[in-house]
Amino acid sequence: MDSIIIRGNGTLNGAIPISGAKNAALPLMIASLLSSEPLVLENVPRLADVEALKDILSNHGVDYRVGGKRPGDAVTTGRRISFRAETIVDTTAPYDLVRKMRASFWVIGPLLARCGEAKVSLPGGCAIGTRPIDLFIESLKALGAEIDIDAGYVSAKAPNGLKGAHYTFPKVSVGATHVMLMAASLAQGDTIIENAAREPEVGDLATCLNAMGAKITGIGTSTLKIQGVTSLHGATHPVLPDRIETGTFAACVAMTGGDVMLQNARPELLQNALDVLKQTGTNVEILNEGIRVSRNGGDIHPVDFTTEPFPGFPTDLQAQYMALLTRAKGVSHVKETIFENRFMHVQELARLGADIAIDGQMATVTGVERLSGAPVMATDLRASMSLVIAGLVADGETEVNRVYHLDRGFELLEEKLSAVGADIKRVSA
Repeated sequence: MDSIIIRGNGTLNGAIPISGAKNAALPLMIASLLSSEPLVLENVPRLADVEALKDILSNHGVDYRVGGKRPGDAVTTGRRISFRAETIVDTTAPYDLVRKMRASFWVIGPLLARCGEAKVSLPGGCAIGTRPIDLFIESLKALGAEIDIDAGYVSAKAPNGLKGAHYTFPKVSVGATHVMLMAASLAQGDTIIENAAREPEVGDLATCLNAMGAKITGIGTSTLKIQGVTSLHGATHPVLPDRIETGTFAACVAMTGGDVMLQNARPELLQNALDVLKQTGTNVEILNEGIRVSRNGGDIHPVDFTTEPFPGFPTDLQAQYMALLTRAKGVSHVKETIFENRFMHVQELARLGADIAIDGQMATVTGVERLSGAPVMATDLRASMSLVIAGLVADGETEVNRVYHLDRGFELLEEKLSAVGADIKRVSA
């Protein structure tokens, strides 16, 4: 099994290209099930989750074709992939495929809408909380679906098609909003979704669906209105840049010092996180080509923040920013409100010398003068990056094990960090 070896060696300088967003690419790929015509996605990242979802979609009859390199393409240039679900050959998503990634459960929406039935295994993914499927089920029931759960599978039927409805989510859910948005696009009549997730990835999906012929308004707000259509056609759509990767590399620069341009990054996708970063004493400059992050010589200031649905501070950056605060000059407080079990990285950061105390949803981080390299273990996708960030400044050598978590969400991580001066490499056991 691969591991990543890091030696703390000073500042980062140069440029890092930001990849297409994993959290946008996955629902966009699933949206290809809604049409018999090709959906061409641009700027698709090279990630384990993307490859796994390609296999899942193939099981349903989706053909895909990866475009070749074009003149001027770098190794980090996102791929162009065409997906075509001309015929749905199987409406069952088996456990062996779905267990690998929670987002694969989302195929239930388009399969149900297009075929009138779907049987999908209960999902897997990172062990960061229960993340129940109640919101998915209730929102699909509101559209007229008949749903049963038995032997680890969710079976949904709508033999006469889905019907438009007015539904209010009792709690904001990005995944359930994705699923209801896709299902409602082919429902009969109008649908209004209240308390919808406002995350940029939801807006990206809605924009793509509109390009495919859907009629969705209210994009970017908590109220989405969908006028159902009988069918969707093909389209070409670029995946938006990854705001989590942007915030992660920004934290790397803030931790180590230096000056790095995050190319193609869009500040409006993570403004709250950038505001928190500025409070740590890090310089953030918005330019035409992206976001320039720098910290030259000054201390890292302590800061308090709370994770919240967009436009608040993203839970997917909580672990990375906590790692940054382990070297702050003072005490910081981090409150996690999205997932109940997302402090698993704390015990691993403690192995590197971090001083963090947990009390329920609150983590109190007391900054230390130095961190020391040690073997550590990744526990989930985002937590893995907190260990990398700490390792960039730790004395000696840090070995991050179980890096398959990283491969799920960070494209060419070692190459990108090495290019700006990090001493980081992957080794195989």
